[in-house]
Amino acid sequence: MRKGNKQDDAAARGLRTPTQPETKKRQRPVIAIDGPAGAGKRTLAAHLARRFGFLNLETGAMYRALALKAIDNDYDFEEEAPLMDLAVHTRITLEPQLEGNRVLLDGMDVSRRIRETDVTNAASKVSVHPQLRAWMVQQQRALGEAGGVVMEGRDIGTAVFPDAEVKIFLDAAPEVRGAAVIVKLRPRPSPLGQLSGRTPRVSLLIPSPPSSSASPKRPSFAS
Repeated sequence: MRKGNKQDDAAARGLRTPTQPETKKRQRPVIAIDGPAGAGKRTLAAHLARRFGFLNLETGAMYRALALKAIDNDYDFEEEAPLMDLAVHTRITLEPQLEGNRVLLDGMDVSRRIRETDVTNAASKVSVHPQLRAWMVQQQRALGEAGGVVMEGRDIGTAVFPDAEVKIFLDAAPEVRGAAVIVKLRPRPSPLGQLSGRTPRVSLLIPSPPSSSASPKRPSFAS
């Protein structure tokens, strides 16, 4: 008669062996929202956070805050090492508010400033660096480790929280996304513009949607 080894015996008794690492279960879920710009991720995340009393953790705001600090200190967006050094000496805090997050950069409220066009462009350049992205993912995982958070942004459901209890890929028609981007990019009226009665105008060329045969498959809603 063949004798079973200790691992087989433990498995038969329903015991966990060293080759079966225990998965840490969160008390509250992580909701991960991904999708293209202008699809409404930020709006949906804010709504879900209010509805369930979760923290709305905007990962994009974290990149924007770091980009703003790089702008203020005249850093080169192409040099990753200096940006990494800047990141480890930066404190970014997200404070939930009824109208959305209040973003603090080293204790200073930059909630409005990080939405401006120059910061948006800088954040896109800063976020391409692999080591910086890896560092930012670590910060995001630490903030959402206990659960009870809604996270929206790039790679949330794949790189940051692949084990999220709820994953949403949000998309919208090109004209809807284009209109949303226009609203974000529209400059605030200047005092001169108000005096002249003219309102700055922003236009955006929206590409035609690809044919159904050429469209890549998108992740489906999952929970």
